[in-house]
Amino acid sequence: MTGIALLTVPTAGPDDLAPLTALHPAGLRADDILAVIGKTEGNGCVNDFSRTLAAAVWEPRLPGAITVFSGGTEGVLSPHVNLIVRDPRAHPGHDRGLVAAAGRSRALDPAEIGRPAQLGAVTETVGKLVAELGADPGDVHLVLVKCPLLTSDRIAAVRAAGAAPVAADTYASMGHSRAAAALGVAVALGECDTRTAEAALAGHADVDSARASTSAGAELDDCHVLVLAESARAANPLRALHGRMRDAIDIATVRGLLDEVAARGGTVRQIFAKADADPAGTVRGLRHTMLTDSDLAATRHARAAVGGLLAALKGDGAVYVSGGAEHQGPPGGGSITVVFEVPGA
Repeated sequence: MTGIALLTVPTAGPDDLAPLTALHPAGLRADDILAVIGKTEGNGCVNDFSRTLAAAVWEPRLPGAITVFSGGTEGVLSPHVNLIVRDPRAHPGHDRGLVAAAGRSRALDPAEIGRPAQLGAVTETVGKLVAELGADPGDVHLVLVKCPLLTSDRIAAVRAAGAAPVAADTYASMGHSRAAAALGVAVALGECDTRTAEAALAGHADVDSARASTSAGAELDDCHVLVLAESARAANPLRALHGRMRDAIDIATVRGLLDEVAARGGTVRQIFAKADADPAGTVRGLRHTMLTDSDLAATRHARAAVGGLLAALKGDGAVYVSGGAEHQGPPGGGSITVVFEVPGA
């Protein structure tokens, strides 16, 4: 099986295709790009058209790839793209490596967004991709999902069809969609069964995945899915670790992962993390105001906080931090995956 390479490249704006010029010097081709995972400088909310612009530019250029654009580069976070590329090059001295598979779910009817039907569609898609890799679910370190949200027109269409949307508020629909996608990942990876996941979606069970990273946008009507796993069927220098940040200032968990990277003689290439405001309204016993700030959405506060912490530890602001972590790590915390490179034997 062909492994992958990961290129993290800064962007000058959502419409910037210049990162493609980084492929040739690395011995890679645009035709081999599996996914473009980007951070764009919008607000990360319903009307974040930076995501739409990025998708409109990248998708026609790479029709065989999926795109996942997460809006919001508050604080020290820097706009960038992560190119996941098939890597046919030989890497002597390696007997395993990172592999990836990307795909799309079926298109979702607006009435299905945030509902068990979306959960099931993501479960099915992730399951197919894991099988395509020939990987054990335990070898999967990250599943990135970009899923749709409810716009005003979609809410009206659901009601016109005689059904009730999962939320009457477009911003609230983002959380419901992220939750359904994350729980679909949890089922596909064997972290819970479908019945428990559906109970969690309804608010009657506690389930979270340390490997799911889901975000929602108005720019699509299906779910774009990327699975990253380690495999002995590939040979490249990339490896990954994952974990759970228990809150937005959980530096100990991150340092533990980075210490493991260092122990293996590795170099961090990228960190993928989720961030959220603790729904209890406190962080380690002290009140926070992320949920009561009428000027700035809570997800924007959380991205800035976690982004600052991770950027300081990684050494630069080109870190992938996505806001809204429903069922992605514990409440107020978030899932985290570190991709790193190790030297050959």
